[in-house]
Order: sequence, then structure tokens, then C-alpha cells
Amino acid sequence: MKATELKNQNSHMLRKLVVVALIMFAFGYALVPLYKKICEVTGVYDLIKPDEIVNTQIDESRMVVMEFDANTRSEIGWNLAPVDIRMNVHPGELVHATFKLTNPTDTTFDAQAIPSYGPQHAAQYVKKLECFCFTQQTINAGETREFSVVFVIDPSLPSDVGTVTLSYTMFEIEGTKTLENQALDIDLQDFKS
Repeated sequence: MKATELKNQNSHMLRKLVVVALIMFAFGYALVPLYKKICEVTGVYDLIKPDEIVNTQIDESRMVVMEFDANTRSEIGWNLAPVDIRMNVHPGELVHATFKLTNPTDTTFDAQAIPSYGPQHAAQYVKKLECFCFTQQTINAGETREFSVVFVIDPSLPSDVGTVTLSYTMFEIEGTKTLENQALDIDLQDFKS
């Protein structure tokens, strides 16, 4: 009776452990969509989708200076720069700005641009309709490419804000160097040795 009872207890414990393992696997599998949904609900994930414009009236009585800036991480070796450094725009006016990216390296990368604003509270008034920051970009070796951002400054921008700076920082997405380029880098290092 003891051996049968012990066997039943072990079998019962094994079933519990299998159920717990399945629940843990399901939870781990559901984390990515759950995380994305939480970010979407809280507004953290809003960087990668176009804004909706409610008021399309142009306020011609007012002028706002838009300044553009661009940066890359120093070890990447790319050059990202705005084509126009400064524009005078009316709130409500559709604005098209262009940024030029040069990859002088011999390596292809995937990259993501992250916007920032000055003053910081101006971010809620710059409504981007189209932006290269919405998607990851593949930057080929030796390539020079122009990226655009189309936006509207909301006419409800406080009147004490006369200048808004829109800055982009381009980050390499880790682990996206092409395999051919990695092999070439290794071969060149062996050759130099």
C-alpha cells in the first residue's frame, strides 16, 4: 500500500509540474505581444505610428522656427544631417523636411531613428504623418540616402514657444551586420595579422 500510495503521489506531483511548466511556457510566449500592448496603451509605443491630425487650419498670423538636428552613435561611422537646418513654418502648415544619411563603411546595417524635441513639451504639438523613424532602415555599405519626415505643428502650440527643435539620433540595431560583411571583416583582420 505504501509503494502504491507513493507512486500515486509522485504521479500527481509530475502532473502538477507539467502543468506549471506549460503555464510558464505560455506566459513566456505571450510576453512579447503583452509588452507591446501595454506600451501601446500607455503611449510608450507611439514613436512608431503616424499621428492623427484633427485641425488642419493654417494659422498664418503666427510663425514658428523649426530647427533640425541629427546625430549618430560615434562608433557607427555614419553621417546623418538635415538638408535644411532651419525652416519658418506656420502652425497647421504641412511641412516636409529631409535628412541625408551616408554610410561610408563597408558594412551593411539595420538602423532605427529616435526623435527628440526641444523644448520637450513641444513633442505633443509636432504631429508626424510620415517619418523614417516609424520603421527600421537597412543602410547598405557605401550608400547615401535621403529620408523624409512630413509633419504639422499643431496650432494649439503655446504662443510662448517660438522655436521647436526636432532632433533624430540614428542607432544601429545590434546583431544586424550582414553575414558577408562579418566574414569579410574577419578575413581582412586575418590578412592584416
